Amino acid sequence: MLKFSLTSALVFLTTALFSQESANIQVPKRVYTTNSVENKKSPVIDGYLTDAAWNNVEWQGDFVEWRPDENTSPTQPTKFKIVYDDKFLYVAFKCYDADLDKIEKRLSRRDGFQGDWVEINIDSYNDKRTAFSFTFTVAGVKGDEFISENGSSWDSSWNPIWYGSSKLDDEGWTAELKIPFSQLKFGDAKEQVWGLQVKRRIFRAEERSIWQRIPLESSGYVSEFGELRGLLNIKPQKQLEIQPFVVNQYDSYPKEVGNPYRDGSDYKFNGGLDAKIGITNDLTLDLTVNPDFGQVEADPGAIALDGFQIFFREQRPFFIENKNIFDYEFGSGQDNLFYSRRIGRNPHGRPSLEDGEYADVPKNTTILGAAKFSGKTKSGWSLGLLESVTGKMYAEIDANGEKRDELVEPLTNYLVARAQKDFNNRNSYVGAIFTSTNRRLEDDLDFLRKSAVSAGVDFKHNWKNREYYVEGNFVASSVRGSKEAITNTQKSITHLFNRVDAGHVRLDTSRTSLSGTGGKLEFGKAGGGNWRYEGGVLWYSPELELNDIGFLRQADKITQFAEVQRLFLKPTDFYRNIRLQLGQYSTFDFDGNYNIMSYQFNGNISYKNNWWTEVEATYNPVFYSNANLRGGPRWRYAKEGGLALFAGSDNRKKFYSTVGYVGNRGAEDTFSYNRYVFRFTYQPVDAFSLSMDNEFSTEKSKTQYVTQRTANNITRYILGEIDQNTFSSSIRLNYNLNPNLSLQYYGQPFISRGTYTNFNYVNNPIASSIDDRITLYGANQIALENGMYIVDEDANGIADYEFGDPDFSFVQFRSNLVLRWEYIPGSEIFLVWSQGLTGNANPDDALGRSLNRQILDRKKDNTILLKATYRFIL
Repeated sequence: MLKFSLTSALVFLTTALFSQESANIQVPKRVYTTNSVENKKSPVIDGYLTDAAWNNVEWQGDFVEWRPDENTSPTQPTKFKIVYDDKFLYVAFKCYDADLDKIEKRLSRRDGFQGDWVEINIDSYNDKRTAFSFTFTVAGVKGDEFISENGSSWDSSWNPIWYGSSKLDDEGWTAELKIPFSQLKFGDAKEQVWGLQVKRRIFRAEERSIWQRIPLESSGYVSEFGELRGLLNIKPQKQLEIQPFVVNQYDSYPKEVGNPYRDGSDYKFNGGLDAKIGITNDLTLDLTVNPDFGQVEADPGAIALDGFQIFFREQRPFFIENKNIFDYEFGSGQDNLFYSRRIGRNPHGRPSLEDGEYADVPKNTTILGAAKFSGKTKSGWSLGLLESVTGKMYAEIDANGEKRDELVEPLTNYLVARAQKDFNNRNSYVGAIFTSTNRRLEDDLDFLRKSAVSAGVDFKHNWKNREYYVEGNFVASSVRGSKEAITNTQKSITHLFNRVDAGHVRLDTSRTSLSGTGGKLEFGKAGGGNWRYEGGVLWYSPELELNDIGFLRQADKITQFAEVQRLFLKPTDFYRNIRLQLGQYSTFDFDGNYNIMSYQFNGNISYKNNWWTEVEATYNPVFYSNANLRGGPRWRYAKEGGLALFAGSDNRKKFYSTVGYVGNRGAEDTFSYNRYVFRFTYQPVDAFSLSMDNEFSTEKSKTQYVTQRTANNITRYILGEIDQNTFSSSIRLNYNLNPNLSLQYYGQPFISRGTYTNFNYVNNPIASSIDDRITLYGANQIALENGMYIVDEDANGIADYEFGDPDFSFVQFRSNLVLRWEYIPGSEIFLVWSQGLTGNANPDDALGRSLNRQILDRKKDNTILLKATYRFIL
């Protein structure tokens, strides 16, 4: 603990000394005063700025360059106007350009942000933390995002209904936008005062100019907006949208002889309903009944040998929208009290089959319905309430024509309630969250937890123009269930109460509940000048459990962290900006064990020609794991160092690419890891683009966990030397016939092969040398027979124990071809063709041979899906 204190004190003393060079630059707030169209006809959205209504206001311009040369005059001038009527806000842009032939008119899908564009950001809450962003390109492509965390988060999943048009002329180009007040959120006041920012991108120069100057050293984005005034007597518009859908789905797959559930094809017809109801203009109720997510892109391939769960990002529209309100990241990485992928997950249970029996097991749990109440009030309350019910799921089992059902997932209710309140002139907030999962357990599902609840409180306070901050949170959890369920929880890799050397926890098979806590306290400097720093502590008690509706990788740890950054924000003839960061992290468990000390350096530079480089170096002189031996004693890894280097070209070009390398090495040649990355995007014409993300990795470790066996009252933790190679390639093709009609393809082959040699067992798990940590089996002690390794430790001719051959070769292919047509705003037709297969190849084959045999030469599962939606706006 002394080392922890001294390191932290040294880092923060150093950063405090260097951070006094300057404060935030105070920039006067600009004000734009709008006017109603009065008795004049509202503008027609055609891109021509000839409507009389535009004469009610004056043009405003005098933009200032934001990137790359902050606070200089833009190369091309820009002007805008804003007017309104009872239901809509209208925005006109005049974008002057002396080089008409160089205006970039690239097409993309919604939120592609390609080519020249204009953008308006509206903080209608006037909370200085969140805003609505509307972007429109010269090619007519829309982009819309919900901005939160004072500009740190831009959520492009928000898809409101609005209108736009653009036109080229002999002075440059123009654009008109029409934004319904129903898509914005604001309170009922005689005059609205909103935060406002207007932005333009000149693609060829990668130039961003803005109406309200925001110095690059500012501590935030939304908090620095100018003001929009003159909105008088507008009434909040309550949303009422109903969107029914129908789905026709045809599946074809290789026929399996004798399996009645794999006869070659299936067909199903499905339907459902989504609705959005404005309870007030601030708060919206979203409903979904029997939702379908067939058009959603498949998850990428992944394999984890460390035993921990894999985090996949949410891609389903219902759960993505307003996700920032429900978010409660309380620790490091992806740890969160709400992980929406738990809802509708694959069933927990697996049917038990006898010889000659076949089963039809559902891939996902059916979401019977879900309701989400969310929004932010003018008084500063962010509110969210989500409830979802998933149905009972049965596996149908066929035994020579006799069928029976076996329950594999119970009826389950999920609830998430979230609230935050801004105060102190929007510089501070406090919040709370509550989650619960309740299962109606039946049949043989007592291995699941019956109920799980969690709660948390969080806060953040900014001061000195948001230059400094302190934030923190506290969480608590409680899970209940049968003795079997809670025993499984204690033995899971998240907790490992069955660790043989743990002095602070023990496995108790009589328990029927488990309660734990966690939290974080952090403070730092977020803006002003060229220095930033942060530091703090976070903890997870051994009993903390969140994985029923949240995500928690590992409990039982206390982590201290400290980081300092130096920014070079003023461009030179060589670079546009540079960021350098030093970090130090240490971790303990609740038994007082000192498990990790890590030092990190990372930095990136953006060059004058828009190329870039990133570098990261790590050194871990102390590295112990409580989980590596899966309930065995604490394990010591060798000292480890790593280097990552990435470089990329100018992404404005028709062809641009990224190359990268990540490497790690362990002392005594115990471990090595190499990952090679090559990504590129090619857009030969404005309407078509091709991108590929290729990765190849090699990993070698002398101490990869295999299994454990007990003989003569001695438990052996068996390890092996693994040689693992992994290849994946994500391929994307995009063809846009127009901004509302696009064809998109995504495909990913994924192959990972691992072979084991030099099997050994743990001798002294915390010894400093690898030779003392493990003992290799001799040639006369271990032999492979019929896929099993037979171990005779004492070489007396009698087998002491055996274990299966751990060699593997995992192959997966996923693809989606989606034709999307937004035939009217908010209403869409999807035609989807999906392919996929998952299997095992021969570990003796090279990756290329496995790719050919298991992906290219095999028949795949195919799904053809036609989905139509129609959005009624009432």
